Amino acid sequence: MAFVRTRQRSILPALLTLLLCTPANVFAQASPAIALRVSGEVPNHLELSVADIAAFPRQTIRVTDDKGAQVEYGGVPVAEILKKAGAPLGQELKGPNLAVGLVASAPDGYRVLFSLTEFDPAFSDRVILMADRRDGKPLDTREGPLRFIVPGDKRHARWIRGVNVLEVFKGR
Repeated sequence: MAFVRTRQRSILPALLTLLLCTPANVFAQASPAIALRVSGEVPNHLELSVADIAAFPRQTIRVTDDKGAQVEYGGVPVAEILKKAGAPLGQELKGPNLAVGLVASAPDGYRVLFSLTEFDPAFSDRVILMADRRDGKPLDTREGPLRFIVPGDKRHARWIRGVNVLEVFKGR
């Protein structure tokens, strides 16, 4: 077997020079990972990290989970996130805006449909929560990092785990 020797230049010196001569802030960690995107028919599309979500007004609710246990979830009322995105809530939620909906999606393809009226305090006393904590601890990887908690639903099918996209749309 014939061996052909090629001339190779070592890139190691160039890499070392790059690393040693580049300011440290260039290698600083990139912006926090996006945990939730809000898009669609809203004036302000949002890309929120877990830290961004934690900065919203928070609330805790006690509910019965899918196994029948009493648990406490902490998080942000979804209405607060929708307000920041500019979704029609409050006085704007009338007429044609009553046909505005929201689809919550998770990376595994699970999707859930809501009417925007379900989030508005003028329409319902129920608070749908974007939870990031369960019994005072961050949600585990099975549930989180974010999860919808929909109190009062007899079935927990709309308690979407791992929610990462909220898309607001106008019905026809």
